[in-house]
Amino acid sequence: MFVIKFGGTSVGSVESLRKIKSILEERVANDDELFVVVSAFGGVTNQLEEILEKAAKDNPAYLEILQRIADRHIETTRELIQSELLKEVLTHVERLLAELKNLITGIQTVQEITQKSSDKVLSFGERLSSLIIHHFLQQTFEEIKLIDPLEIIVVDAGVNGNEVDIIQSTINAKEHLAALKGLAICPGFIASTKSGELTTLGRGGSDYTAALFANFFDSEVLEIWTDVDGLMTANPKLVPTAQVISEMSFEEALELSHFGASVIYPPSIQPAMVKDIPILIKNTFSPEVTGTKISRGYKDQLAIRGISSIPNITLLNLRGAGMVGIPHFSYRLFESLSGEKINVIMITQASSEHTICVGIESKDQAKAERILNASFQNEIAQGKLRKIEAESDLGILALVGNNMKNQVGVSGQMFSTLGRNGVNIRAIAQGASERNISVVISQRDLIKASNVLHERFFADEVQCVNLFLVGVGTVGKALLAQIQKQQTILRENHLIDLQVMAISNSRKMCFGLSNQSIDLDNWEDVLDKGESQSMNSFIDRMQQMNLRNSVFLDVTASADVAGMYADILKKSISIVTPNKIAATASQEDYNLLKQLQRKFKAQFLFETNVCAGLPVISTLVDLVKSGDKIHRIEAVLSGTLNFLFNTYDGTASFASIVRRAKEEGYSEPDPRLDLSGEDVRRKILILARESGYELEMEEIQSESFVPEACMDAADVQEFFERVEKEENHFLEILKSAKAEEKGIRYVAKFEDGNASAGLEFVSDTHPFYHLEGSDNIVLFYTDRYAQQPLVIKGAGAGAEVTASGIFADIMRIASSN
Repeated sequence: MFVIKFGGTSVGSVESLRKIKSILEERVANDDELFVVVSAFGGVTNQLEEILEKAAKDNPAYLEILQRIADRHIETTRELIQSELLKEVLTHVERLLAELKNLITGIQTVQEITQKSSDKVLSFGERLSSLIIHHFLQQTFEEIKLIDPLEIIVVDAGVNGNEVDIIQSTINAKEHLAALKGLAICPGFIASTKSGELTTLGRGGSDYTAALFANFFDSEVLEIWTDVDGLMTANPKLVPTAQVISEMSFEEALELSHFGASVIYPPSIQPAMVKDIPILIKNTFSPEVTGTKISRGYKDQLAIRGISSIPNITLLNLRGAGMVGIPHFSYRLFESLSGEKINVIMITQASSEHTICVGIESKDQAKAERILNASFQNEIAQGKLRKIEAESDLGILALVGNNMKNQVGVSGQMFSTLGRNGVNIRAIAQGASERNISVVISQRDLIKASNVLHERFFADEVQCVNLFLVGVGTVGKALLAQIQKQQTILRENHLIDLQVMAISNSRKMCFGLSNQSIDLDNWEDVLDKGESQSMNSFIDRMQQMNLRNSVFLDVTASADVAGMYADILKKSISIVTPNKIAATASQEDYNLLKQLQRKFKAQFLFETNVCAGLPVISTLVDLVKSGDKIHRIEAVLSGTLNFLFNTYDGTASFASIVRRAKEEGYSEPDPRLDLSGEDVRRKILILARESGYELEMEEIQSESFVPEACMDAADVQEFFERVEKEENHFLEILKSAKAEEKGIRYVAKFEDGNASAGLEFVSDTHPFYHLEGSDNIVLFYTDRYAQQPLVIKGAGAGAEVTASGIFADIMRIASSN
């Protein structure tokens, strides 16, 4: 005997019912004896509940819903039943619909819903569907019988609802078993009281009906057919990359179903588990898919089998010093909630006994607060307890797996992963079985948290990194081109999926959808059609999207954008930038950003602040972290200035060389930023601070080699005109260097807490002499590199190398996650 249950979606349309027929034909052809439990047509039970509510309030709108139910069942009957049977079946269907209407009219008249009347009304979904399905299949199968569950399943009405009398129900089932041959159709959800009255088994009761019959008949397998391929590693509505779990244990299935996995109703697992009957979850619409097998003997090596979640949770806190060491507070709390049939989903209690915290469904919040405040009113009045505290707009997220107890550090990995993404944990519960770790978090974080944990705990999962880019000048464009080129390689070979979710320039900004990034094939067109740019709106939208592994890319030189870094880090969004303004602001502001990145588990990376793509800052940080101490730094840090002095030989004017540097992308749009030496001063300041020293910009000594009249020009054009007029000044510098047979370099130095920057002539024995083009070089003198410095040398300017440095920082964040 095989017990099979088809859910509401599986019987929700004429097409799906025909699929069921095909499935059953194949099974009957294999001589399988099948006991088939069916739900109401998809959505009908919800409609009946709505009808009850409206009728009790004398709202005539229920008639329209009732008519939709009638039309649907009659139309389905007409499409499925052949002409010679149609009249007879329609008569049965219409009789049931008339009975339903009479019941509803009675409820409208008295404007009251009793448990008895509610059960009767809700039962019509399954009674109608099973009647139609039975007659539909009767046209194909010779041996088929419609079972009345009221003759078999007997329940006792108790304080906690209907409890099945397993012994009597089993006896009843065995009496019917001998008469069952071929195929039996049975409505789910409904049962009988001891006195023979119709009652129900609660929402999800059709699963429970099937599980009970599997238990009664000692079925080989219990099959649950639904509209998904099986139990998933996460809710696919929240996590698009969720995978089907091929096998799992009864205990794991219980945990997942309790914490929101709606594929199977939690109580339905127990009757099968008691008799060690495997449960198979199958997809009616893809019957060829293997599905999920739930059994006792399954052993898994994975620590985590799935991630489950429940939205719309409220935490209730009972707290007060008067609870410490006094018995019965917990008992009274749970007794009060139980008396009102309020389900407690999660419980935590401080070891000091000062606080008891329970999670309930938010729909029960008002009632629970009222009941508990009344139950503890004396203690509250005496100041022993506080008034019940409620926190809503929450959700529960649970990691489930039998093997967690054998895997070290699962909790730590869970909490650190959530922390890096700015997900605050309000409460934690872990059972002694170590099969479940549950956390309460903000409901708005459920999607982000589910996805980031899924990426963390399923090894073959591609990790998504969401990028928000501001600034698409030369460097920004080069970065997007590099990302586009590498996206497929990173996804396939490194399991990293870079998604550009927003792009902004000074005029426009555009955003991808929550699960769809901007197409980099035509990002310029998308941006051109975007909305007007507002930096505040951009930051707000980025934060509202609340995506996991978010990285803000500031590829501007804007002080306004840099001023927003603190707010961005507070949302646990990492920052990557070549913009030097934030890292060279006051020491106090610099320290604040460093503190915020630690506190909110975000990263603030600015490798390209110094020497473009060269790994200068990362090397320096590694030295300091490993215990080395920086004593002295000597460096040529301006690719622009190095290019100028390597190129300028007096045959072409200095102004023309500067123009060339600007045109080739070596200099800033306003070359005065480079020629003033301010850019170099910023870079040496950053290196000093990253070495562990405190230093302000104004403390760095520097001498300008450009006449003041040039630097005071009103705009860039006037600047070039004035530099042309000062050509003799630059020729004199060149002549002086040649006279000493030395090269010209703009050198930054840091030693003993002091920093300087200025023009120097270096001999051919100096490491700086042989620098080519726009190359940079940095010498680190440390405890470990005291006599022979650690040297980092390479291209220090250009859009491509700067973009590659930004890209490298993005990869550091992806790898650390």
